[in-house]
Amino acid sequence: MSTIEKALQKNKALKTENEKKNTLEAADEKAKQLAAQQELANQATEAESVASATTESVEVNRAKGEDIAVGSVQQPPESTVPLPDPLVSHDQEANRKFIPLTNIQKDGFVSNLGRNTINEEYRAIKRKVLSNAFGPLSKTLTNANIVMVTSPNPNEGKTFTAINLALSIALEQDKTVLLVDADVLRPSVMKTIDQPFENGLMEYLLGEIDDLSEVIHHTSLDTLRIIPAGKSHHLSTELLASEKMLESVSEFAHRYPDRVVIIDSPPLLGINETAILANLAGQAVVVVQEGKTSLNRVAQAVDHLNPDMAKGFVINKAKQSGSQNSGYYGYYYGSDD
Repeated sequence: MSTIEKALQKNKALKTENEKKNTLEAADEKAKQLAAQQELANQATEAESVASATTESVEVNRAKGEDIAVGSVQQPPESTVPLPDPLVSHDQEANRKFIPLTNIQKDGFVSNLGRNTINEEYRAIKRKVLSNAFGPLSKTLTNANIVMVTSPNPNEGKTFTAINLALSIALEQDKTVLLVDADVLRPSVMKTIDQPFENGLMEYLLGEIDDLSEVIHHTSLDTLRIIPAGKSHHLSTELLASEKMLESVSEFAHRYPDRVVIIDSPPLLGINETAILANLAGQAVVVVQEGKTSLNRVAQAVDHLNPDMAKGFVINKAKQSGSQNSGYYGYYYGSDD
């Protein structure tokens, strides 16, 4: 092979090598450009998500602020962004309902407006309840932090007591409260606080609502949640005795170590549902209207309770001699021994 031919082949090989090198460099450069573009897109998406979350938090805080009147209930500072409830999904967080509590302040319910009769009475009652729920006695009780509020007969003030007890405990610095309306025959909690509702405990137990969080209503008091009873159902006894209800109560009792569950239960006499709830709760608060229910009826009512639970009694509408408030709300709380 001549020198010229060798030179031509060498030139051809060099040209081929350069073309390959240029092609690889171009591909590498293009890959770098695509990576840079993807990084910019990711940063933009992240910025939009942060902005959206910030806007949503501000809107939620603003909604809460509109529900709370000055001096009515504790309100977090404007700069505080509430943490999401683990029982509430992301989609439900944006659509959840806040129940204002300001409309019940004028009706004689517990508030943080100062030291008054109703506040002091429920402070005394809740100390007994909290001591049973978290003190030494709690180790001997099953579900000590679940408290059923009931009465021997209808219209003795149990719903009023359940709501006030929940409000009083919710004003504690280190406790949260879930108020459950389980009086499925005569639901009264939402009616008493003058709030409408569509679904509640019955719809969840029936399977019409898949997620329990969908029937948990947030309130303008950040430490208080409410579950309405829902619609009445002819199988309410069986639903309350179901495995699903047992699992729900276990969830209530053990998921949050600082939570107290107040269950507004049906009256004890003549109602099968109450005996079922008595097997789920660790404490019972029995509300008795003074002058209405005899001691014999009270004793019959107590026989329907679980003998292993802690029991207390609240005397409603007690009259104090010499007091101008002859219909004032009095109390007595003690064991049944």
